[in-house]
Amino acid sequence: MCVSFKFAKTAAVIFVQGIILFWTTFAHAVNLMGNEMQLHGFLTQGAVITSDNNFLGQSNKKASTDFREIGVNASMRPTSDVIVSAGLLSHTAGATDNGGLRLDYGLVDWTVSSNEEGRGGIRLGRVKNAYGLYNKTRDVAFTRPSILLPQSIYFERTRNLTVAADGVELYLDRYYEAGSLFVTFGLGHPLIGSEAVKVALVGLTPNGRFESSAMPVFQAVFEGDGGKYRLGFTTVQIDTHYNPGVGDVLQAGQLKFTPKIFSAQYNAENWSLTSEFALRPTSIQNFGKNAPDSTAHGQSYYVQGSYRLAPKWEALLRYDVMYADSEDRDGKAFAAATHRPGFTRFSKDWTAGMRYDLTPELMLRAEYHRVDGTGYLPVQDNPNPSALVQRWDMFMLLASFRY
Repeated sequence: MCVSFKFAKTAAVIFVQGIILFWTTFAHAVNLMGNEMQLHGFLTQGAVITSDNNFLGQSNKKASTDFREIGVNASMRPTSDVIVSAGLLSHTAGATDNGGLRLDYGLVDWTVSSNEEGRGGIRLGRVKNAYGLYNKTRDVAFTRPSILLPQSIYFERTRNLTVAADGVELYLDRYYEAGSLFVTFGLGHPLIGSEAVKVALVGLTPNGRFESSAMPVFQAVFEGDGGKYRLGFTTVQIDTHYNPGVGDVLQAGQLKFTPKIFSAQYNAENWSLTSEFALRPTSIQNFGKNAPDSTAHGQSYYVQGSYRLAPKWEALLRYDVMYADSEDRDGKAFAAATHRPGFTRFSKDWTAGMRYDLTPELMLRAEYHRVDGTGYLPVQDNPNPSALVQRWDMFMLLASFRY
């Protein structure tokens, strides 16, 4: 890593931290320009230690603190039906994300029509994708159900691929006696330029670059009984083309990824139950011998329950499962063809967690994971497949501050 890049990275992180510290000196939420502009932010720091393997840094039998989220969000309402908002983010996640400052989202939201029966509008710019129940707010720790989102659906290693897109999103909200229906349709270019995305797509670091067709994202969510229950469906189509670099190990190829997510959630007074199921067909073609043609029918699901023990305490239990190919769940066919461990093709994660809200602005969390398989581990943190261990444990701590 060159000296100039190190300096830029450090300066970016210090800049964001400085903004947060400056504003929190004065207020938790800042209103400017006659209450027309608001500024919010958050700072999250995690620690991870694993019995084997590495996740979010070099965590094998030692604590890794390479899990950090620092953000500043601003919004302004120039007219009653227009909102302009943007968010800067520094996200550190082991070797998959170096914490560089970037535009997380930046958009203009125009409500075209609004009445008692519903509303409709359009968002233009860099828009967070409506992907499952949690993607739109996944970077804000207070909105997540746990330290780590279910990796069967919300992979850390492919975060940038699905988190946002540059384009347009249309939305329609309809209110009925039985409940409310929220429909969105987005069309934009995904953020596929980073090295982490390249590795996630083809399993190695190529010299060239990926280019994507416009990515359609459709989601429909129905909320009944004042949000007591939610039913949702999401579908995405990612179609990428690869342009090889000089001396590249890959040829010009195509990759298609078309996940479909079914979501359900029930919320009672002191507890909630959530589950999501995903079908993840993926096809790779024409990359050459280093990434042979393949079609995999990935499958994922989780079942999660949370219970509010006291006003400031909440407990969580989750079972999270992913298969890279539902037709080769144990990875035996993959192992025979590649001589790599079959358990890299699946993961089964039991999670138990606890949340404590010290104040409305400061949250503490602890989590234990018992995992069978290494399907969601990033290659960057684990470059040697032969060193991986199938059954492993992970303990996580997190502190998050918001204003």
